[in-house]
Amino acid sequence: MEVHPAVAAARAVLFDFDFTLADSSEGVVVCMNHALGRLGHPPAPADAIRRTIGLDLPTALGILAGAEWRSREDEFFEHFVRKADEVMVDSTALLPGAARVLRALHGGGHRVGVVTTKYRHRVEDVLERDGLVGVVDVVVGVDDVPRPKPAPDGVLRAAGLLGMPVGDCVFVGDSEVDAMAARGAGMGFVAVLTGTTGREVFARYPVRAVLGGVAEVVGGGVDRGV
Repeated sequence: MEVHPAVAAARAVLFDFDFTLADSSEGVVVCMNHALGRLGHPPAPADAIRRTIGLDLPTALGILAGAEWRSREDEFFEHFVRKADEVMVDSTALLPGAARVLRALHGGGHRVGVVTTKYRHRVEDVLERDGLVGVVDVVVGVDDVPRPKPAPDGVLRAAGLLGMPVGDCVFVGDSEVDAMAARGAGMGFVAVLTGTTGREVFARYPVRAVLGGVAEVVGGGVDRGV
């Protein structure tokens, strides 16, 4: 098993979920526009919604509808969650190589975790569907922490649950909020370019490597360094 040098020395490898391990954008677009519609707001363009994936829902609402709509964030949240209960798992697919990487890391003695702004049970449902429950040691969702990313709470909680010092962990993510969370925690960060964040953004952060996708974490992929 050839693990990328930016990850190999870590005892625990933590992953963001959306656009890092999986693509749930189809379901997110459906849920966002359902919730916006229930508020009486016109639908948002799919590309604009995709750029908010990885943010917490109140922040996404402010970006898509305007700050004045934040006063109705509880209502928006309720409509989004109800629709997500119907469609999110079925509309989520793991990215190429993700399952292989998780199994390889686990089989090679690494502890493996997921830190997400989704509800924990949504990620667990996808992992169960794809036979990966025993491969991922811990999942930390937005419902498990007082503050979502870019706060470091999620990655710190995952490290704590694994019993690992921060210095023995690395976080793999696709967005600026992932890079900010890792920096805030003092944790190593590896970026992947499968989201909507460009290489130039990651150049502002102490990134160990920028990879084309999660498949390059294990298997000798080409490092697209900053």
